[in-house]
Amino acid sequence: MNDRQDPYAHDPYAPQQQVHGYDAYGQPVYRPDAPERVYDQYGQPLPQQTQQTYGYDPYAQQAPPAGQQAYDPSYGPYDPYAQNPAPQDQPQQPQQTQQQEWIPRQAGPPAHEEPPAAQVRTGQRVPEPRPAAGEAPDYRTEQFSFIEEPDEDSEDVIDWLKFSESRTERRDERKRKGRNRYVALAVVLVLALGGGIGWFLLAGGEEKKGPAAVSGAQKRDVIVVHLRQTRGGDSATALLVDNATTKKATAVLLPNALALGKEGGGATTLGKAVQEAGTGGTRDALNTLLGADIKGSWRLDTPYLENLVELVGGITVDADTAVPGAKEGDRPLVSPGKGQSLSGQTAVAYATYRGPGEDQGKPLARFGQVMQGVLRKMSSDAKAATTTVESLAQIPDPSLSVQQLGASLAHLAEKAKEGSYGTAVLPVQSDGTLGERAADGVVKDVLGGTVRNTDKNAPPRVSVKNATGTPAATGSAQVKLVNGGYTYVDGGSAGPAQATSSVVYADEARAAEAKEAAKTLGLPERAVRKGDGAGNADITVVLGKDYKS
Repeated sequence: MNDRQDPYAHDPYAPQQQVHGYDAYGQPVYRPDAPERVYDQYGQPLPQQTQQTYGYDPYAQQAPPAGQQAYDPSYGPYDPYAQNPAPQDQPQQPQQTQQQEWIPRQAGPPAHEEPPAAQVRTGQRVPEPRPAAGEAPDYRTEQFSFIEEPDEDSEDVIDWLKFSESRTERRDERKRKGRNRYVALAVVLVLALGGGIGWFLLAGGEEKKGPAAVSGAQKRDVIVVHLRQTRGGDSATALLVDNATTKKATAVLLPNALALGKEGGGATTLGKAVQEAGTGGTRDALNTLLGADIKGSWRLDTPYLENLVELVGGITVDADTAVPGAKEGDRPLVSPGKGQSLSGQTAVAYATYRGPGEDQGKPLARFGQVMQGVLRKMSSDAKAATTTVESLAQIPDPSLSVQQLGASLAHLAEKAKEGSYGTAVLPVQSDGTLGERAADGVVKDVLGGTVRNTDKNAPPRVSVKNATGTPAATGSAQVKLVNGGYTYVDGGSAGPAQATSSVVYADEARAAEAKEAAKTLGLPERAVRKGDGAGNADITVVLGKDYKS
């Protein structure tokens, strides 16, 4: 037995010689004949008394209360609740003194924890040191068990977070949709209010429309129509203008003598361009000269015109002359007078007839009458008008499809029936050029264009009129100008010959180019001046006898 086995080795009140052994919980067991141990109610040893006891009773009294008898060990174990000892007249049973092992009342180790193996000694267990009086018990970590139990509420917490997040998102989404609805409603209200104000202003100011109301940019739909005769090769050309802004339509008749520029240089007339350059080249030349936006071309040969008149059921015109029959003595095809009914054959005869001594403008005007009569009988429905065009079985020009042509004719037909359709002739001077009246009248007002080339970077157009008296001077001047990078425009020949040449420009921006053109032709700089020139050119040159070819 040593100090490590006996926790009370240093206790003066627990003699080491009287310890008999230890129980299963490591508590000391004393010999039966060991002197009794007395402890207070806290389990602390008290000094030995003369009276021996074999056990500690916390309810034992050191001295009985007043009026009671003292405890007599002969009666057996002491009962604190007993009031009086047994009566004296009752026989007393001999009491056998029992030897009991005294076991201190100390708490054992936890039930779930086995004692450390290091403390086991020969099947017995060393008790833990008892704390001194007044001190807190000293517990060791091995006496406790820390168990990590799974958190059964973790999934519930995650689900709750997801629910809270989803609910927040749904609430935000409802707020966003609500704001969008408010914005959409505000936009609708603003548009409705603006539309009402616009309608009021439009209704109130509709009667005040005048020239100022249409002075801005106007929307025009322009197509060019070429009537070509299968016999003889002559042609007639008109521009059909549909002005959506003014709600008026106009047929602009173009004389065949109109001077046009050739691609790559040179000049020609409209009549020759239709035969030589075709519809595409002629359309480009007209756009360049007039500054108009011509959408497409419609080539209408005389057999197709005859079929077109028949498809619309015939036309009515105010004939200005009689058209004789094919043979002498035959009845006239067309009689003069108002309201003459024409079939397809007679309409072609009237549109292409040119009487003796008549100028070019007469048959051109009759062609305009026939076109107006056709549009009056044409359907104003785009689908029906397209069906009529399809019935002609023509090969459409790449610039204008059958559907586009049918839609354009339907719009023109509507205006012709309403009386908003008119005819105008583009005035051309004797040399084929356009004068100031033509430029400021028909070209500007009806076509919305300008005879001048507005592109300052394009090569200047130079019109050359031969007044030398030598026809070869025209070809020589053309070669020089084309080689110099200019666009040549044939201005024809002047009547009487002139002694000196002149180079005229109308736009001050063309002054330097006019001087360069004079040098190219070998003319002196003093021949250059500012003035009115040809309407279809930027620079006008009149070659005199001083010109050296």
